Amino acid sequence: MSILDWSVLIITLVVIVVYGIYKSRGAQNIHGYLLGNQSLPWYHVCLSVMATQASAITFLSAPGLAYSSGMSFVQFYFGLPLAMIVLCITFVPIFHRLKVYTAYEYLEQRFDLKTRALTAFLFLVQRGLSTGITIYAPSIILSTILDINTTYTTLFIGSLVIFYTVYGGTKAVSYTQMLQMSIIFCGLFAAGIMVVQLLPADVGFGRAISIAGKMGRTNAIDFKFDLNNQYTVWTGLIGGFFLQLSYFGTDQSQVGRYLSGASVSQSRLGLLMNGLVKIPMQFLILLIGVLVFTFYQYNRPPVFFNSFELNKLEKSKYGPQLNQIKNDYDRAFDAKQAVVRQMNQALDLGDESAIGLQRKALQAADEKEKAIRTQVTELMLKNDNQANVKDNNYIFLSFVTQYLPKGLIGLLIAIIFLASMGSTASALNSLASTTVIDIYKRLIKKDGSDRQYLQASRLATVFWGVVCIVMALYASKIGNLLEAVNILGSYIYGTILGVFLVAFYVPYVKGRAVFVAGVFAQLLVIVIGQLDLVAYLWLNVIGCVLVLVFSVTLQGLSKTLSAET
Repeated sequence: MSILDWSVLIITLVVIVVYGIYKSRGAQNIHGYLLGNQSLPWYHVCLSVMATQASAITFLSAPGLAYSSGMSFVQFYFGLPLAMIVLCITFVPIFHRLKVYTAYEYLEQRFDLKTRALTAFLFLVQRGLSTGITIYAPSIILSTILDINTTYTTLFIGSLVIFYTVYGGTKAVSYTQMLQMSIIFCGLFAAGIMVVQLLPADVGFGRAISIAGKMGRTNAIDFKFDLNNQYTVWTGLIGGFFLQLSYFGTDQSQVGRYLSGASVSQSRLGLLMNGLVKIPMQFLILLIGVLVFTFYQYNRPPVFFNSFELNKLEKSKYGPQLNQIKNDYDRAFDAKQAVVRQMNQALDLGDESAIGLQRKALQAADEKEKAIRTQVTELMLKNDNQANVKDNNYIFLSFVTQYLPKGLIGLLIAIIFLASMGSTASALNSLASTTVIDIYKRLIKKDGSDRQYLQASRLATVFWGVVCIVMALYASKIGNLLEAVNILGSYIYGTILGVFLVAFYVPYVKGRAVFVAGVFAQLLVIVIGQLDLVAYLWLNVIGCVLVLVFSVTLQGLSKTLSAET
């Protein structure tokens, strides 16, 4: 990167951190540290909720996902607006009325301590692992820019976020997230415009979308009902609804954001706005990935997008073999260029038969390029069996650093850093809240002073920060980060949601029945997920329904046995 890009990156990050710490000064008690004194307006709530969900994973992995397989992932969010409506009607007023710090406090009031502990434990496991993946995402950027191992960049990024989260608490998180999202929106529009500007002069936005469509990259909507298809309208509306309802309604990283709202109406308005804005925002991010795909039909893409791993292979004894593969790759790309030109001519003439022929030819050329890239990854594993051979997360980053103008590169990389810092800080804050309120204060030190609980919250933030950094060091092996986070959440969110729905809507079910139901449902979901019987979004539905059915059944059996005795 140029000096201008480094200047933009460093100045943006420093301003964000200093601003957040300045605005959060004076958090002297646990209420201010964990809930920001419940003083934030709706737009703070909305942007904070969005920033918590839209991590660096979103801005690194989503364009890569669209580049590789198209825009079908946008269907994942179709259940979000419905989930926001249910949350505003049920969850938000209950949590505000009970004046809880965490969502799990309510479960002890409704059921018992062991049910509260079970859900808190499931949350801590899921969020701790997911946050490690979130920290890993921006470490990829520094690793690529500085050409060093991601271990060192992961340690740096994790330490930076821990520092300002420990110091400022939830207010620091919320204030920095508001500024972060403002910069992110501007940067995304700039990136989208620049991709189109960099295309050949005779290829406008419409032609770029047409080319991508002919190669299967604009498949945003799929109405087929297929339990094994990860992304369809039905998995998004049904499975996505359950996942989003559980994520926003029971995950403390989100509950903590809207509990900081100044009133029920401010929290509701923030959530509803999030439901309206999130789908267009995600569509734009995926669209950028599609446009990058079209760009690389006219400009030769790298044979492997992870430059660190590629450089390591070039310097190894397999360098000559890699050079031969690169030559094959160049010839394959040149051959594809001829097909792209013929496709353009067919589109200009509107010749459908010619378009169909060129579509097949383009897809065949694309498969040939993929086969050559597979040879590179096989060579990498020969050289180092621990090599990271999944470069999906590097696609957009590679484009940004190689083709965008100076200054904008620094801004876009700052955006990805900011997104990671925002979502990671929210997660650490929520992990600390749950640890202190649901475990330390409830089970270990019930009569501590406010100052002791504040100190415990800071220490818990450091503890979970270290745990998440350790997890991040192993994240390179899990493929596309965006899918990995959602798959991990789908294993757990359904069970937690089921417990809350029983608490809200099935008043005669008691604590013992719902606790046993939750344990059995969670075990079954893990088995179903490991056997790969259905697409992962359906695990949210299955977990939730199993808890409801088991709870009602067990409570009924308990009443029957009691009556007989």
